[in-house]
Amino acid sequence: MTLQISSSNRRFTALGYGSCALAGAFWGTGFFFGKIALREMSSAHMVLYRFLFAVVGLSPVLVRHRPQLNRQEWRILLLAWFLGVPLQFLPQFAGLARTTVSHAALMVGTLPVVLALAATVFAHERLDAGGWLLLAISTAGAVLIAFVSGSAGRSGDRPSIAGDSMIVVSLLISVAWILLNQHLLRRHSPLVITAWGLLCGTAMLAVWVFAVNGPPPIHISLTAWLALAASGLLCTASSSVLWNWGLTRVPASRAAVFLNLEPIIGSVLGITLLGERLGAAGWVGGAMIILSAVTMSVRQHGNLEPDRAIV
Repeated sequence: MTLQISSSNRRFTALGYGSCALAGAFWGTGFFFGKIALREMSSAHMVLYRFLFAVVGLSPVLVRHRPQLNRQEWRILLLAWFLGVPLQFLPQFAGLARTTVSHAALMVGTLPVVLALAATVFAHERLDAGGWLLLAISTAGAVLIAFVSGSAGRSGDRPSIAGDSMIVVSLLISVAWILLNQHLLRRHSPLVITAWGLLCGTAMLAVWVFAVNGPPPIHISLTAWLALAASGLLCTASSSVLWNWGLTRVPASRAAVFLNLEPIIGSVLGITLLGERLGAAGWVGGAMIILSAVTMSVRQHGNLEPDRAIV
């Protein structure tokens, strides 16, 4: 009996790691699908369609589970997901429209390190000398990529400092969303908070986009529709479900390393399918970002205060 339980636990742990890895892989395709849709619409309309598809994908959760939030928690949810949807994704994909997929994906690779820095400032966690060194390396890699123009891909897109900077700004906003959302996730189901947060965030996004950009286009190609559907159903809805389920089977500190699949897969798709080129300095900067992020994700908790570990 003990052997059977142990075998079952190992199987579920393996499935948990696989679920988190698949979520990271899906997130890595987001800029690629977004770039395809951006050929036929504005970045604001592309983001709106992405989240509308995501809400449709999570509709079973919305129907079956009601959030048990008090008034204060509703305020936190609305603020968090205002930051996490319209305020994060509008500048992020406006930045993507001004740069390449590979540049945008590698900029996202700075998130684990930026989050660690934010935790030291806002959550009073302590980052040791090794963590500060990783932060410096990751920042230097991002600066190196941003100031290396590279060459245009087959689509004619070129990287730009303005586009790369908008991606970084969106990451700073996402850190605020993560820290606010943590309060809700300690007391409520991550899947329920994600589904209802996405619904509220998408509603706020729709109000903004219709007021500023008007209604989104309907007469677009099948390729664009498929890219939008994949962006919403795979990169947002499915990845959220997979990640949340995986975290019920494996420690978050170990699952965090799979977040680094996003910049790796995103940059590979940009280079192989869109013909983008980083150049020698770009490759060096990308390696600095990814290695710093992976190292930060897998560092031992003992390097930090025992009750304030950063991963």
